[in-house]
Amino acid sequence: MTAYQILVASHVAAGTLALATFWSAAALRKGSPLHRRAGQLYLLAMLGIILSGLPLAVVRVVEGHPVTAAFLGYLVVITAGGTWTAWRAVRDKRDVARFTGPVYATLGWLSLLSGAGVLALGLKVGSPLLMGFSSVGLFAGQDMLRKRRDTTRLTSRPNWWFVEHYTAMLGNGVATHIAFLGIGLPRLFPAVDGVALHYTAWFGPLVVALAAKLLLDRRYKPKARPVAQPAIA
Repeated sequence: MTAYQILVASHVAAGTLALATFWSAAALRKGSPLHRRAGQLYLLAMLGIILSGLPLAVVRVVEGHPVTAAFLGYLVVITAGGTWTAWRAVRDKRDVARFTGPVYATLGWLSLLSGAGVLALGLKVGSPLLMGFSSVGLFAGQDMLRKRRDTTRLTSRPNWWFVEHYTAMLGNGVATHIAFLGIGLPRLFPAVDGVALHYTAWFGPLVVALAAKLLLDRRYKPKARPVAQPAIA
């Protein structure tokens, strides 16, 4: 095998592991040892995707596909942001300042700037995919930077770390399923490829994740404290 083939195989293997462990973690009881182990394997798989994705983007530049390379690089950035946030939210749940530290801020800026760059690129080449998906980096980046500036947005919620964790994991799930539906599935079954599948693969997981986020936010919304009744003399 050539170095490029090894790189692609590693990327595919990491993606397959990520898909399997994502649903394993989702199905297991939250906080259980098995859930934590599945989550750790998932984040390690995502790290493998990130590390193999960067050189794949460089290869696309060398091959003369700068737009594809730019988009792949952008996906690596926003995936790195979600992976870091999902991990550190649990590790730093008692230290908001550490959670929103320099790495968090750097990833926020990278997400924001790369999202703006992909939006400009999408407008230039007339790509609805690039224009639409740039919103992920733009929103995630400004949200991270706002939380960095004002940590009271996080500390005002007793379970802030859990909300940050599952929000980031939903974002990571979007990346995992896009890779499978948009890249893996058409290669396995070329007959199902087409324009409809192309856009469904990219935007379908995003819509599902947003719906899941709304449901989880409602489920884990902090309960209102009962108002104390005045004592009767």
